[in-house]
Amino acid sequence: MATESPPRAGLLRHHADFRRLWLGEGISLVGTQVSLLALPLVAVTDLHASTFEVAVLTATEMVAFLFLGLPAGAWSDRMRRRPVLIVGDLGRVVILASVPLAALAHVLTIWQLYVVGLAAGVCTVFFDIAYQSYLPALVGRDRLVEGNAKLETNRTVAGAVGPTVGGFLVQGLTAPIAVAVDALSFAWSAAWIAAIRTPEAAPRPAARPRLRTEIGEGLRFVFGHPILRAITLCGATAVVFYGAQGAIVIVFLVREVQLSPGAIGVLFSISSAGTILGALSAAWLTRALGQRRAMVVYVVGAGLAGLLIPLTAGGWRLAFFALGAGLVGYFIVAYNILQVSLRQTVCPDHLLGRMNATMRTTMWSTTPLGAVLGGLLGSSLGLRPTLWIAAVGALLASPLLLPIMREPLEPAAGGTPAGREMPEPQVAPDDGELVHPGHHAAGSWGKLGWCDSRRGT
Repeated sequence: MATESPPRAGLLRHHADFRRLWLGEGISLVGTQVSLLALPLVAVTDLHASTFEVAVLTATEMVAFLFLGLPAGAWSDRMRRRPVLIVGDLGRVVILASVPLAALAHVLTIWQLYVVGLAAGVCTVFFDIAYQSYLPALVGRDRLVEGNAKLETNRTVAGAVGPTVGGFLVQGLTAPIAVAVDALSFAWSAAWIAAIRTPEAAPRPAARPRLRTEIGEGLRFVFGHPILRAITLCGATAVVFYGAQGAIVIVFLVREVQLSPGAIGVLFSISSAGTILGALSAAWLTRALGQRRAMVVYVVGAGLAGLLIPLTAGGWRLAFFALGAGLVGYFIVAYNILQVSLRQTVCPDHLLGRMNATMRTTMWSTTPLGAVLGGLLGSSLGLRPTLWIAAVGALLASPLLLPIMREPLEPAAGGTPAGREMPEPQVAPDDGELVHPGHHAAGSWGKLGWCDSRRGT
């Protein structure tokens, strides 16, 4: 097989295989934004589901992380990651395609949507863990920040374009047909990933310990590292409340604000401008604040911005949603860029899968709890009061991140594999902190430095 000339250092746009990953992800993320809007609208408008039933649908998509997250991380470290990505994409093609087929046959039920959420969640668990662990092998650790920044830009652009596309697809072609667009986008992603030529090193051939032992190594690494531990605990707490918010926000916009699917899509796209600004400005803002201070500012900023969302109503008060969701997205994206590159850098290759799985499982396993909580509160207290509870709860999770202010941003013991050098950090001019500038809905729901339901942290 012909080998391609090495890409120019620091310019991943010249890296042919990274471009394939970037192109595959870009279109598939637009499709995902369509589905994130379309699936709840299938339940709300086609199946006339209750608030609690829609919340349960949100929860089913995350349950797989609770049961499979940690084992998937250990399994990911035992195999090449690119085949896992391809199988994960193709699995979701088949799963999502079942929704429009059932709708056309007039046999679609809320129970099928639950099964689709569960099955797609299983594929997402393996894809997401392998995806983050694959990037260092593809581009090298010295270009992780650039690679993550470009992939984050993909997601922010998709967040701006996808909801509008999804809203008008739902309005013009029905929600089940819009879900088919996401199925096609996963096929696109699989084709581009399959075209990647960069060889991937085989996992260590040494005898494998018991799965429980490998999982324990990942848990000890994350919870023994003060920075990773603070990020994980803050995330797990905040995600409960973001999960509650995300589970009912579309029901709120449809039934209380009385918006059409097209209007909801446009509103989400407008608010996504914040995520684009976050991706573009994260590097200089982090340099200006210093890395530790920036992480805290971003989390607190997202919590404060979320207080605007419950003020949303018809007419000019739609601006509260656009501004609040936009600012939440801005701070979350900036935070993601910072912490994802950091944790990829401090973790040795053989623990990447387990580190990602431990953090994702701990944080994402609280999403179903939050979704069910949102459904129960929304059904008993009302949608707007539940949004207030979710916004205040997310803000109150912020102090859990404060311990990072006392810790030096250095690799944990054993964090750099033998024979590997840490990338040269940039020093913030204000206080000498290590800064790795640059770097993962409807946009921001259910994630804060932890990721969306498709890609991310």
